[in-house]
Amino acid sequence: MTTCIKLGLSVTVAAMIWGSAHAADVSPLLTQEPQTAEAEPGWTFSVAPYFWMAGLSGDTSQFGLPTVHMDANFGDILGHLDFAFMAAGEARNDRFSVVGDVIYTKLSANGETPFGVLADDVDVTSESFSGLLGAGYAVLDGPEGHLDVVGGVKLWSVDTTISFNGGILGGVETSDSATWVDGMVGLRGKYSFTPEIYLTGWGLVGGGGADIDWDVALGIGYEFNERISAIAGYRALGVDYSDDGFLFDAVQQGPILGLAIKF
Repeated sequence: MTTCIKLGLSVTVAAMIWGSAHAADVSPLLTQEPQTAEAEPGWTFSVAPYFWMAGLSGDTSQFGLPTVHMDANFGDILGHLDFAFMAAGEARNDRFSVVGDVIYTKLSANGETPFGVLADDVDVTSESFSGLLGAGYAVLDGPEGHLDVVGGVKLWSVDTTISFNGGILGGVETSDSATWVDGMVGLRGKYSFTPEIYLTGWGLVGGGGADIDWDVALGIGYEFNERISAIAGYRALGVDYSDDGFLFDAVQQGPILGLAIKF
């Protein structure tokens, strides 16, 4: 296959993988905790489905193809999105908390090949999963809010498949995948300006399978009642992973919207 074809496929694969609207880890940290002054003894729980309108930039390489630079906005990514699920959860008891976040996306694209000799066209499918599980302790805690120290682990898994249709390579299918785990530490916090309006934010950094893995965000929340609140903000996430020709070195960032439900 010519270098042109390889680079074209690599760019498509790159945009699809990172276009997860993969949209990350955000948000164990999106979930809103009950205010300390009103909290009753025992565990409280919350869940927060969310949507991240993120673009991406960076470098990637798979299938032994040359490293390529990627730069895609959210609109580019959305055009290839088949399915996405993003949700965060939290269990909290006094100063202690357990947080979790899961993101699953499936993207696909189809492209023609020059001259149609090696193949009439190529189908590319990418599935990605990111999951964070952590524990926190409030080093500062009061009626207006709290500041937690957080530690945990994050699992990444990416699987990309290329299928050739027609031509000499018709029926050939190949895949490339990577799975790794990173340890994460950082801070998360919340401060209430009024009974309804609050500021929330977090910063996590770590590594392990990846050379570096980081996530920062800041958002404004509005509490409609004791059980439901909405959150809007901005989040940026970056990871640098490489192993045996499989490279992810990218930053994803954009607005995020979430709905937190307490019970």
